[in-house]
Amino acid sequence: MHRILDIPPDALTAEQKTVFDNLTAGRGRILGPYRVWIHSPTVAAGMEHIGTFLNKRASLSTREVEIGILVIAQHWDANYVRQAHIKAGKAAGLDDATIEAILAGRDPGLNDPHERAMHRFAAALAAGAKLSDAEFAEIEKVLGRAGVAEVLALLGYYTSVSLAMKVHDVPVPAA
Repeated sequence: MHRILDIPPDALTAEQKTVFDNLTAGRGRILGPYRVWIHSPTVAAGMEHIGTFLNKRASLSTREVEIGILVIAQHWDANYVRQAHIKAGKAAGLDDATIEAILAGRDPGLNDPHERAMHRFAAALAAGAKLSDAEFAEIEKVLGRAGVAEVLALLGYYTSVSLAMKVHDVPVPAA
């Protein structure tokens, strides 16, 4: 049984109600991590703003985003997020061999320079590595400063998602 404590709609504070209404306006429901974050409505609102930007308006492609998410979900052993983003990665065009390599911590042999830089950067950060100036310069050259900032925010955001789902023991839905 998962540990998420849902707040009944009639028990929401005014601030929680505003966040709840904003979250459900576009989706019709509150996604898993927001059910955790709504207990701190400012956190939930901020995370929604960041998450929407990263998934809809960032300079990163959908495939790059999914590569980063898979790296961080594997790092945190967050099964719910890992399983959800295996599906999302496939929908974005990542093949099984690429996904398997990412999850195994191997170089997936990506041909696209942006995807390769994303994987290299995310994998290094998840491993706790300190990039040399030369490595950082190579990644920055490909992703740009905005891309570097977005990768850092993406990994932080999905670290929070991964931990929220893992700590709250949310089961992976049946396929």
